[in-house]
Amino acid sequence: MKIISGIEVSDKIKSDIALEVEAIKLRGGKVPHLAAVLVGNDGASQTYVNAKVKACEKVGFGSTLVELPATISETDLLNEIEKLNNNKEIDGFIVQLPLPKHINEQKVTEAISPLKDVDGFHPVSLGKMVLNLPSFLPATPYGIVEMLRHYNISTEGKHCVVIGRSNIVGSPMSILMARNTYPGNCTVTLTHSKTQNLAEITKQADILIVAIGKPEFLTANMVKEGATVIDVGIHRIEDATKKSGFRLIGDVKFDEVAPKCAFISPVPGGVGPMTIASLLKNTLLAVRRDA
Repeated sequence: MKIISGIEVSDKIKSDIALEVEAIKLRGGKVPHLAAVLVGNDGASQTYVNAKVKACEKVGFGSTLVELPATISETDLLNEIEKLNNNKEIDGFIVQLPLPKHINEQKVTEAISPLKDVDGFHPVSLGKMVLNLPSFLPATPYGIVEMLRHYNISTEGKHCVVIGRSNIVGSPMSILMARNTYPGNCTVTLTHSKTQNLAEITKQADILIVAIGKPEFLTANMVKEGATVIDVGIHRIEDATKKSGFRLIGDVKFDEVAPKCAFISPVPGGVGPMTIASLLKNTLLAVRRDA
């Protein structure tokens, strides 16, 4: 069993990006600039956005954090997005989800210019991905693809089972794994909460990507020997033995599943760091397009 370290892969990606940014600066080019919009004071969202800002500093990007109150109206938020769309200094930006309940997340996503949609959630970005045209790939699926590539995990002709059909992870992941490229060329089964006899399906999987949002959902009796398991979930569980008062777990019951796997990604330290690395890669792509 080998651990798929998202920290290791993301550090390599960030190192490569930092070298490219240095080269851009030497030739007097446009330094990439990533902005993040944070609405309200959700603790997990704040932590995640702060990690993005630190990652920008590490690779030499410019970064802007736009902090807005949870009480902001949908109209005012859309106005803030339009300002970012028109700001030539900013190459890409993300609006951190979830948003307060009075704001329509889909309307916000569609308001972001496809040219700056480095999260890869805009319908134009997703449509291009489906057609295998150059586009910003959704950050988390993009990160998973890069993890598979880094560890040279065989995908051609393999059966890939994706658990979860969200527009952010599950659905785009199923499309990427079926593409005629590497990583890809899998036979893909997309499963979800309404799938019957789920364990029978998952036990056939060579590659399992688990993004169902339920703590320790995938157990050892659902996995065949020698499978590759990618855990996308992240959950805070109270733990009095920890200084923070909690620990992080994923959608996979790691301790019992890991011994059956050829490869497995942990939580934390697996997919999480790769999402941020993918945002940086997408932002660099935005600058290259404009160059």
